[in-house]
Amino acid sequence: MTKRMILPLLFGLIGCAILVSLGTWQVKRLAWKEAMLSEIDARIGAEPVALPDQLDADVDRFLPVTATGTFGADRLRVLVSQKQVGAGYRIISPFMTQGRTILVDRGVLPIADDLPAVPTGDVTVTGNLHWPDEVDSYTPEPDEARDIWFARDVDRMASKLGTEHVLLILRNANPATPEITPLPVSRTGIPNDHLSYAITWFSLAVIWFGMTVFLLWRIRQRTV
Repeated sequence: MTKRMILPLLFGLIGCAILVSLGTWQVKRLAWKEAMLSEIDARIGAEPVALPDQLDADVDRFLPVTATGTFGADRLRVLVSQKQVGAGYRIISPFMTQGRTILVDRGVLPIADDLPAVPTGDVTVTGNLHWPDEVDSYTPEPDEARDIWFARDVDRMASKLGTEHVLLILRNANPATPEITPLPVSRTGIPNDHLSYAITWFSLAVIWFGMTVFLLWRIRQRTV
């Protein structure tokens, strides 16, 4: 090996090591994400419990809950788009149960449909508690004139409707409101791209190694 080959060799080995380490890190992240998603699936599908007295957004996220009470007359509409379905509105209503009032995401109403009448009498709702993180610097302010919101901002909606800062996303209701289709909590929307990232890094490592070998071969050919 000539002195001219030492620097390219070191550069190639260090580059390969970095790329392989990044790929290995993504593999570890993949295992962590799959375990987290499995835990979320198990939690979402667990047996529903009564609405706890004290709630914590971190501890009780996705907790299955069942409650009986009445819907209030007020409601908020949140613009949503579903693949292969189109645009609609999530209907967020106040729900009074056991002396408490919480928010209930009742599901999606087609954008062209009129809002159905509020159910009268007691309704038993079952769903999952959630505190969606949907608001960022690009989210428009609610259009009060047209009664349209663009994200489920639990704190702001609770203040608007005078409820606890708690949102139950409906899975089913008895009696149901057939005009509104429940959109239950699921793992959909939680990204899990770590496998593709790992393949990308490992592929780059192979390419880097091949380029290093080729460069060393060229250097060697020139010195022969």
